[in-house]
Amino acid sequence: MSRISIPLDAITSRFNLSGRFDGVRNQSIASRFANLRPISEFLDVKRLGKPQNFGEVQSRINYNLGYFSSNYAAVFVMLSIYSLLTNLWLLFAIILIIGGMFGIGKLQGQDLDVGFARATTSQLYTCLLVISVPILIFASPISTVLWLIGASGVTILGHASFMDKPIESAFSEEAV
Repeated sequence: MSRISIPLDAITSRFNLSGRFDGVRNQSIASRFANLRPISEFLDVKRLGKPQNFGEVQSRINYNLGYFSSNYAAVFVMLSIYSLLTNLWLLFAIILIIGGMFGIGKLQGQDLDVGFARATTSQLYTCLLVISVPILIFASPISTVLWLIGASGVTILGHASFMDKPIESAFSEEAV
C-alpha cells in the first residue's frame, strides 16, 4: 500500500501562506507580545464597517492579521484559558499527566519504594497511562480543540474583516 502524499506547497502557495508563519517560529514569547496594540485601537468602534466586496475583505484581513497579530495571539490564549476553565476534566487530565511525568522524571530512573511495594519507572508510566487515558476520553479534548479553532477563527477573522484600515495606510497604497 502506497503512502498518500499531500502537496503542502501547492496549498500554501494558493492561499499565499508560504512565508506567513516563518517569523513566528523564530520569535520568543516576550518579543511576540511586545508589540501589542492598545485596546482602544484594537476595539475602535469608529473603524468598524461593512466591506463593499470580497476583494476588500481579503485586503482588510491581510492588513489586520499582520497589524494586530499580537492582539490575535492574546485572544487565542484567552480563549484557550477559557476552554480549559470550562472543561475541568480536561484541565485535571493535563495537570495529572504533567505532574505524573514530572514526578516520574524526578526519580531519575530509580524504582519507587513505598515501603510495602516497589514500582519501576515503566510500571509507573503504565499506571499513568492506564489512569489518564479514560480521563482524557471522558474529557473530550478533540471537541475542545475543535471549539477553540472555531471560536478563535470566527472571532479573529470577524474582527479582521470588519475592522477598516487606518486612513494613513489607504494613502500609502496609492501610486504617486
